[in-house]
Amino acid sequence: MGVGVLQQYRDLLPVSEETPIFSMGEGDTPLVRSRNLGRELGCDLFFKLEGCNPTGSFKDRGMVVAIAKAMEDNCLGVMCASTGNTSASAAAYSAYCGLTCWVLIPKGEVALGKLAQAMAYGARVLLVDGNFDAALALVRKFTETHPITLVNSVNQHRIEGQKTASFEVSDVLGDAPDYLFIPVGNAGNITAYWRGFVEYHQLGRNESLPKMMGFQAEGAAPIVRGEPVLHPQTIASAIRIGNPASWKSAERARDQSGGVIDAVSDDEILEAYRLIASREGIFGEPASAASVAGLLKMHRSGLALDGKRVVCVITGTGLKDPDLAVSSVQAHTVEVQPNLEAIESAIMESLPSGA
Repeated sequence: MGVGVLQQYRDLLPVSEETPIFSMGEGDTPLVRSRNLGRELGCDLFFKLEGCNPTGSFKDRGMVVAIAKAMEDNCLGVMCASTGNTSASAAAYSAYCGLTCWVLIPKGEVALGKLAQAMAYGARVLLVDGNFDAALALVRKFTETHPITLVNSVNQHRIEGQKTASFEVSDVLGDAPDYLFIPVGNAGNITAYWRGFVEYHQLGRNESLPKMMGFQAEGAAPIVRGEPVLHPQTIASAIRIGNPASWKSAERARDQSGGVIDAVSDDEILEAYRLIASREGIFGEPASAASVAGLLKMHRSGLALDGKRVVCVITGTGLKDPDLAVSSVQAHTVEVQPNLEAIESAIMESLPSGA
């Protein structure tokens, strides 16, 4: 069992003697080597499975730091705007630490699995008749004048916690990968990974730095377009954000690393979503698949991957949005009568010829 990111990387985090140290088991997530897609693409491909964090997404890494620092400051509670994962994480860590948590969620735009988490953990949920960007603006204004801590990724303690994922990647591989493919929504995660890789490089813990390859959904791609998107649309609700809070730092990560921030369509996201599940046994939420969709797009565009070490970040578990899986993946179900002959017939029909 891992000790949690506050303890494991405390020398690289904003932790003092007054900071409470605790863990719900966040961090130390698997880095799984591809058995099929990597071979087809000609690269040494790995998937960083952040859905294995306590609430099923990468948000827990930053949330444990943000909550610990909020407790150190004797806050009255915490507050966030969310497309789902942040609210689930904030609510869980608040429940664990005895804090009150308020979350503003865009009405009708959050996957049911994520909303259910926040409610189950006891968060005070406010449904906003507007999108994520409107909700975040309200949270920022409210917390400016009240003793309640904002725990969105504009809180730099969140970024500090999230950078620990890049430490783990480097620790497992022995160095940074050549490329890191990652979804981009509010852009805090690409910012955090780059910060972590740079810090490890400066400390001599990795020799090289990766190219940061960030991907937004086509209908929610303000960084790619160069201007905010007023009404972002995508099936990948976790990255349905039209004005990222960490926009400038994401661009710095892209430019300093020699990488890209590009867009992938919903069709490309769904293709990757199905592909990693059926070919690699990895069930990520739709936004997670944007990283793999970006890898496939770059490969088709001629990016030289031969022999390169590539990591795709799978930011959250597919169980966050089970309705999409049921509706978008072709079902392999056959109704049969309750007898051995019917079962035998159905199985024999599905076997490859000559088997």
